[in-house]
Amino acid sequence: MGRHRWHHHHHHGEHRAFYLRWRLQRRIFLTLAGTIGMTVAFGALILRAFGFAIHKPTTSHAVWACLFAVFALWWFSRGMARRVAAPMQEFERVAREIGAGNMHARIELGDRRMQMGEMPMLGRTINDLASRIEKQLSDQRALLATVSHEIRTPLARMRLLVELARDGGDGKRDAHIDELDKEIVGVDALVSELLAASRIDFGALRRTDLVAGEIGKQALERVGPAAALLDDQSEGATFFGDATLVARAVGNLLENAQRHGGGAVRLRIVERGPRIAFEVDDDGDGFAPGEEQQVFQPFYRGKNGGEAKGSVGLGLALVKRIAEAHGGRAYAQNREGGGARVGIELARS
Repeated sequence: MGRHRWHHHHHHGEHRAFYLRWRLQRRIFLTLAGTIGMTVAFGALILRAFGFAIHKPTTSHAVWACLFAVFALWWFSRGMARRVAAPMQEFERVAREIGAGNMHARIELGDRRMQMGEMPMLGRTINDLASRIEKQLSDQRALLATVSHEIRTPLARMRLLVELARDGGDGKRDAHIDELDKEIVGVDALVSELLAASRIDFGALRRTDLVAGEIGKQALERVGPAAALLDDQSEGATFFGDATLVARAVGNLLENAQRHGGGAVRLRIVERGPRIAFEVDDDGDGFAPGEEQQVFQPFYRGKNGGEAKGSVGLGLALVKRIAEAHGGRAYAQNREGGGARVGIELARS
């Protein structure tokens, strides 16, 4: 069955290649013939306008001249069409293979057929595009596998807690229900983070003019730290972004400080040229060497873990993606005197 399908695609590809060459040859022929015909007619008109006599050949001479011209045009257009169609056939082949699921298909840039004009640059662009698509699909498969594992664990606990609460023999029914509620909150947080990430994947950002200080106040109100933690140095600065996603990113910074950093001690908002920065300082032990970049990886829970603290390990990973979707970056560093600082910079426009 697979061999039959391969032969079908192979013959289909040969038919498309022949059709492509024929279309190109016809277009080149008509273009050249039209250009030459208009040039000759225009030249004859100019000669007549200046009073020059044009020798009128015999009918046989005119027929042979026309036949020779048509043959020359056909031969020239055929060669040009083959030369132009060769790299285009390679592009079509790679696109067809990628569409059929072969994400490893690439254009052979070393092929002599690809050395004409701008074709190498176009080939590199298509190869880069294919590499990005392959990486994105690979990341999505890895994320899906990890999410499946992360959801399976709390679901198993929830089933156990339901059975224990239903039995009620140990006298801890209320405690089991409280634990069940925590597991539900954890799964809900995971799904919420994934939905926010999907908005970025599908480019569903709704950008509006936002006031940086208002975003900081809303994040503090939602997460819970005192409003006095806000250190707004932006002086009413505005930027262009998705209000929901930016508020979630700042809220995740605050939640990360509460769960893993001994509590947030300051939310600072500052302008940095064409960017606006939101930074959260905590009162924890800081980062271990090399951990500053690891904290932004999906499902990374830090050196002290985080599962017992209600962390699903997606908070800072989502923060990084939101920052990059707004033309900025996420960063983490240790503060002088202790504690850590985690922040984002967003493009203002």
